[in-house]
Formats: sequence, structure tokens, C-alpha cells
Amino acid sequence: MVRTSKCIEKLERMNKTLRHEEPDRVPISDFFWQGFLNKWREVNGLPENADINKYYDLDYVVTLPNTDPKIRAFEIIKSNDEETILRTGFGAVIQKKIEYQMPSWLEFETDTIDKMKAFEFDDPWDERRYFSGGDHQIAGIEEEFTRDIPPWIDTVKELWIDFPLYGSICEGYETLWRIIGSENALLWIALYPEEVGRFVEKINEFSIELLKAQIKAADGMLDGAIIWGDVAYTRGMLFSPDYWRKYFKPGIKTMIEICHDNNLPVIYHGCGNVSAIFEDFIDMETDAYNPLEAKAGLDVVDMRRKYGHRIAFCGNMDVIAWAHADFDELKSYVLRKLNAAKGGGFIFQSDNSVPENVTPERYEYVINLVREYGKYPLNLGEYDIPDII
Repeated sequence: MVRTSKCIEKLERMNKTLRHEEPDRVPISDFFWQGFLNKWREVNGLPENADINKYYDLDYVVTLPNTDPKIRAFEIIKSNDEETILRTGFGAVIQKKIEYQMPSWLEFETDTIDKMKAFEFDDPWDERRYFSGGDHQIAGIEEEFTRDIPPWIDTVKELWIDFPLYGSICEGYETLWRIIGSENALLWIALYPEEVGRFVEKINEFSIELLKAQIKAADGMLDGAIIWGDVAYTRGMLFSPDYWRKYFKPGIKTMIEICHDNNLPVIYHGCGNVSAIFEDFIDMETDAYNPLEAKAGLDVVDMRRKYGHRIAFCGNMDVIAWAHADFDELKSYVLRKLNAAKGGGFIFQSDNSVPENVTPERYEYVINLVREYGKYPLNLGEYDIPDII
């Protein structure tokens, strides 16, 4: 297989940006809610299989193999025209209503400390995760209900030709709450910190081997990696930063080292306000942080002032402004953000995912602004902030 010249240009753009060099222009990509994709296809008269990444010529894409703790087909408990209720390889019972974007978690098989202690993971190196089709939770139910997902390696081969391709893996907490539930995760961290900590260490071992196996299975067709890990909300951490440092950070640090040993830059995706541990991500040599939620009080221009070019930034486009601000205000907002791209180190994305209340017209308006004003050397005119370098 041979990559397209456009793909090679995008890869150079991404890699220069993450090295804090100025490429030809600021890279652009995003994650999209299914509701937005449905509206985008309808407004533009596109078929159901239309690819938004190709349509807008975005600069990198992300894929995920089967990371379920147990490799098993979905167990359908109930299904009708309004909803599907099923059990997944995480042992979670999930309700997916047709009218709602996100599913609801109804119950978890692992609902006691003793069950958590006894929990066993299927082999992370099992080739079915990478070379066979089937059901798995994160790709198949958490945004759009999809069964019989094609073999991961087939998706990798298809995307690698046209896009810089990032693999992905969940860190400890992102896996923990999917096994025992968010309420139990936070409650048990408080009541049984050492027992949960030992289970997190077990999760870390599983995730690290998943990452190694994923890299091996891709056989040179990955250009980077995303680590998924939401450990904060709008006002701060979900639990103690010291607890995170003791049990969760070591697993993330090892994952980053594995990626770097394989020449793969790492973008860490963590929602909420992680200011209390942001220096830790710099300490671990994380290449970029995403999504920098505006509603959590994060501002990429202020963060560039504070952290300089010790880490790259990815995101921070407020989707509320994207959906509701008038166009003059939106232009001012976007061009101010582009100050953080001086010297490289900034990938333009939403501050989480593009939701359905952002119209295709408003999405295109912002993307076109970034393409016009995000060319290097940057010329932001009245929106330039001189002290940002």
C-alpha cells in the first residue's frame, strides 16, 4: 500500500506541530456526535457512509480495537423500535434509546469489592481483538449502536492511506468506571482505597499489554496514539490528585514511554479541569493535551502563557459559542484562540466533540476561518496578542 501525497503532507503538518515547529498551517480535526453527522449528511445530501474526515480533509483520525475486558458478543436483553438493552464485555448492562445520543448504564456485574478482586481479564494479546470482527463496547454502543464491527486491522489499512492514523487506549480510571460504574468507583476509592488501587494496577497491566499488542498488530501503520482518561469535572479532579499520582499516573507514564519507544506521539484526552495535575502530564512528556474544555474554565491562550511550549494543546473551541455566538463574535473567538498556535504546538478542535446543535453551516464557517487565518506565518491582525510567542 502507498499513502497519498496529501496524507504525507498531513503527517508532516501534525508532526511539526507536535514538535513545536510551524508547519504550513494549523492542523484541524475533531470528534463528532452522531446527531451532528446525521444532520451534516442530510443538509449536504450525502449518503449514510459519507466520511466527514475526507469531506473536510481533516488532519488526523483515531481508531480503537476491541479493548473490552471480556471478548464476547453483546447479549441482547431487550430490543424494540425505541431502545436496545444489552450486556457488554465490560459486564455492563447498557440502555441505548434511539432518540438519545448517549446511552445509560443500568447495572454492572462487578458490583461488590469481592467481585472486583476476583475479576479476570481476557488475554490482551488475543488476535480476535485486532484481526476479527465482532462487538465491543466503546466503538459499538457509547455513541452509536453498531454491531459486528469490521476487523480493526481492516479499518487501519483503509484509513492509513489517506490520514495520519492514531491508535488509542483507555487508562486506568476510564477502564475502572466501565467495569464497576462511576458511583462505585468514586465511593470505593474513598472507602477501600488500597483495594481499588490494587485493581487499578491490574487494569494498568492489562492496558499496557493492549497497547503493545495494538502497536504490533498495526505493523507500522500507526502514526500516534490517544490515551483516553476522564479524571476531572468542570471544577476539578474527581478524586485526590495524590491518589491519581500513586495508582493511575504510573500506568499512563508507561504507556507514553511505550509509544515514544515506537516513535508515536501521544495526545492525552481528558475532560474537565485537570489543572491540579497538568504539570504531571508535562513531567510524563505527553506530547499534547485534549480537549481543554472551555466550560471547565480552561483557555488555551492563558495556558500557553502559563506552560509555554512544554506541551502542545489540542482543542478548546467552545462548542457553546460554536453553536450560538453571532458570526462576528465567533470570528473574534476563533482568531484569539489561534494565538496559541504561534511557534506550533496547537491542533484546532472542539473542546470535546462537535454536537448536533452546531449546524453544518456554522461548523464550516469556523473551519474556513482556521484554514484562512491559520496559515504560517500567522497574520491575525487586530486579533493578535503580542505577548503570546
